[in-house]
Amino acid sequence: MHNRYYSLDVFRGMTVAFMIMVNNPATWSEETKNIFAPLRHANWHGCTPTDLIFPFFLFAVGNAMAFVMPRFYAANGDSMFWKKVIKRTLLIFGIGFLLLSFAPYLRYTGTGELVFKTWEWKNFDCNQVFKSEAGVRILGVLQRIALCYFFASVIIYFGKQKGAFYFSIIILLWYWLICTFGASTPDPYSVEGFVGRQLDIDVLGAKHIIKENGLPFDPEGLLSTIPAIVSVIFGYLVGDYIQRKGKSFEMLSNLFVAGLILVFGGLIWETAMPLNKKLWTSSYVLYTTGLATLVLGVLIYLIEFKKINEQAGVKIKPYLPVVMVAAITGLFLWYGTTANNGWDTLQLLRIVLAAMVISFILLLFLKNGLFKFFDVFGKNPLFIFVLAGFLPRLLQLIRIPVETAPGKCQAYLNPMTWMGEKLCLPAFDDPKTGSLLYAMLIIILYWFIAYLMDKKKIYVKV
Repeated sequence: MHNRYYSLDVFRGMTVAFMIMVNNPATWSEETKNIFAPLRHANWHGCTPTDLIFPFFLFAVGNAMAFVMPRFYAANGDSMFWKKVIKRTLLIFGIGFLLLSFAPYLRYTGTGELVFKTWEWKNFDCNQVFKSEAGVRILGVLQRIALCYFFASVIIYFGKQKGAFYFSIIILLWYWLICTFGASTPDPYSVEGFVGRQLDIDVLGAKHIIKENGLPFDPEGLLSTIPAIVSVIFGYLVGDYIQRKGKSFEMLSNLFVAGLILVFGGLIWETAMPLNKKLWTSSYVLYTTGLATLVLGVLIYLIEFKKINEQAGVKIKPYLPVVMVAAITGLFLWYGTTANNGWDTLQLLRIVLAAMVISFILLLFLKNGLFKFFDVFGKNPLFIFVLAGFLPRLLQLIRIPVETAPGKCQAYLNPMTWMGEKLCLPAFDDPKTGSLLYAMLIIILYWFIAYLMDKKKIYVKV
């Protein structure tokens, strides 16, 4: 690697893979019962492993900027910078809005009629009883990425490393003060008291904002996007430092020191400003950036220094995956027979699905392909991210009727939720395990798509 770190691709790919995992439980109903605690977001304050995914992605965006920004400086003019940055910002924002907020452009009414989405509409149940007013959501994850990318690029380009660092500190302190003293209730860090909630309602409209505890609240809102810009800037500063220092143990040790300082700084700040992803608090920025720096440091050590990804694994014969699936399926069946369990068709299918996941994981370790698994995600992160959001929305147009209580409106599942609720959840006594099985199957599906794209050298960039 001359001008690039393979570990950065792996880091980005890990983030995308875990994003797919936490966004695809077998069912969103009874969430606290059917999802393992580390795979759930914190209810409000706090930070679970799931709450690390989005800031890690923004951190990775900043890392990538460290390799692009020198080209802008070398162009000897601002026109190239503005052209590239504005174009990319509009593309990412547009993709997020058109493919993840507006898509699939159709919706079912309460009476089962398929109609085009409008800017706003009213929801009625099957008996034409009014339920709620709704509208197309304007902001979202990709939209926040676009805005953070734009403003971070401008701050870094004109402020350079030192100016960007000091500007970031000012942003975090300013956000802390405005949240604390601009609150409308005694608790400035509650849904009701957050100063940015009313701003989103006034600018975006309550119908275009999702709800939290029954109140209009957007976790990717306007005000909380400002500290999120710092997550990108810090990612850039870390990436720039890695590039300038080169692959040396001095760089690596300083990386770990910086990561620990940021983590402890975030934990100390938490005593005054709680860790909160939905508010993107300043303490949360320091804490998550520190953890991202430490994780990246570990990957650099394993991949760039120890070359663990280049160590030879077991040579996989073409028939070995089939043999492994058959063998693990046989073990399941043997256990079921000895336990006097009767296997119906659905149960057999569940066993095969579980065997496929276990075999896939074992093959990764045998072939020493764990980093390669994440690498293919990292080479097409935006495409896989969009596909993972767009495909479930598209499949919602296919409705499979399910048993519904008398007097209730007919309930439906789409093909993905049917597989999750009817195959994976009942596969184990603990529904959490069934939900994890479903998430792993979805990851494998998107991995094969990313793998084929990498094999054919297809890389989607904006």
